[in-house]
Amino acid sequence: MRENKLKTLAKRAAHKFSHQSLFVKYFTVFSMMVFTCFLVLGLTLGVFVINYWTNQKAVLLKENAKNTATSTAEVLGSWLRDNPQGSVVFICNNLTTVSEAIDADVFMCDPNGKVILCKELLSNGYEVAEGGRCNIHDTYRVPQEILQKVNNKGYYERGKLGDMFNTTHLTAIEPVRVNGQIAGYVLAVEPISINFKGYVLDVIRMFLFASLMALAIGFIIIYLFTVNLIHPLKEMSKATKAYATGDFSPRVAVSGSDELAELTSAFNRMASALATQESSRRNFVANVSHELKTPMTTIGGFIDGILDGTIPPEKEKHYLEIVSGETKRLSRLVTAMLNMSKIEAGELRLQPKPFDLCQEIFNTMLNFEQLIEKKHIDIQGLDALSPTVIHADRDMLHQVIYNLVDNAVKFTENGVIFVGVRQDAKNTTVSIRNTGTSGISSEELSRVFERFYKVDKSRSYDTKGAGLGLYICKTIIEMHGGTIQAQSDGNAFVEFSFTLPNEQPNAQA
Repeated sequence: MRENKLKTLAKRAAHKFSHQSLFVKYFTVFSMMVFTCFLVLGLTLGVFVINYWTNQKAVLLKENAKNTATSTAEVLGSWLRDNPQGSVVFICNNLTTVSEAIDADVFMCDPNGKVILCKELLSNGYEVAEGGRCNIHDTYRVPQEILQKVNNKGYYERGKLGDMFNTTHLTAIEPVRVNGQIAGYVLAVEPISINFKGYVLDVIRMFLFASLMALAIGFIIIYLFTVNLIHPLKEMSKATKAYATGDFSPRVAVSGSDELAELTSAFNRMASALATQESSRRNFVANVSHELKTPMTTIGGFIDGILDGTIPPEKEKHYLEIVSGETKRLSRLVTAMLNMSKIEAGELRLQPKPFDLCQEIFNTMLNFEQLIEKKHIDIQGLDALSPTVIHADRDMLHQVIYNLVDNAVKFTENGVIFVGVRQDAKNTTVSIRNTGTSGISSEELSRVFERFYKVDKSRSYDTKGAGLGLYICKTIIEMHGGTIQAQSDGNAFVEFSFTLPNEQPNAQA
């Protein structure tokens, strides 16, 4: 029953603690750790103090017991016959002096264990008390089994000396030898419960005072440290709530270079990326709306003109060709959007098979023949192409080549488009370079493959697109295990090139 109650209380405490703030959790755990460390330190110090005090007292009792036994033996050997009264007075006075010096009880017993000399036998006038008896030590009788253990090195014990004491004592015993015979034993005795308690209490007071001061300082430091640690997380939480409403402007201040600073930096980078993506998304919506509206308006206007007779019959073919071009433009835009959706959903699959890459490039160029002639573009490199077979998804690569050629033609006026293909044992590289353009700056060059991104308006004012073509190209090339890159001097030319491995797996997500 008691165990169930304890388990219930533990579960409640754990549940309550789990619902506390991160600051409370961290501060509580840290404080408990510090308190536990001080508790362990206090217990360790207590054990050390006990052992130290005991060892020091043992050395003190042994040395004084031995010295007293030596001086007593000298007195008994030289004075006892000539002056027995003086010998007793001298020995008892010596026992009194030693006892007071080491704060212990030093006395002498005979070989049978009966106490015969002690500090209580002397009166204030240095005379032996009446009857030579001591009310305190008369009841003591040192056990024979203890005395038998005393040898030339003496004897030491921490205990009750048989049944002689009621409490634990530290006892050192040294034999008193006179003319080679044991005349008695000197005992130096100190009860642990008296002096030790005072000594330990003094140490405990000092330790508690120092511990409380250290804990107070430690708790203050922990509090400040925890506040500083939690503050960036709170700022991130506030910023996240702002992001949820569409406001991507808040940023979290970065301080230091630790893991939290790295997390804060990553969070700010994520916010910048989200802001850029949101801006790109809005631009994309605007671009797509414009791209859809313009051809649909054109198509509707020309068809209405044909139907109501505004456009004369002899010009119907011309305007129907314009309608056909706008329809194809709409189809390409819808296809790009569908491909982007498939890419994001992971539904785009490769269907690799062998085909002639150079033939695909030549066929794609034919689609732009009229526009190339209209813009007076010189195509170079086609005559140098030779059959180049690779194993890849033909339809996807057609889209890549079409987008790159379309880009080159779109941004070239009275210039040159160069097409090159190189193949080695493992890889095939296709490059399409166009001149007669203003080039692309280094800042924009690093972003041309981003989704929804379009180069600056001054360069693309008369161009059409939603910023998806190069993003789709990059995705398709990477699905094939290849790489794509863009180069430009920022002034005269732009070159796009991609490299593909000659062999592809049968299917790939």
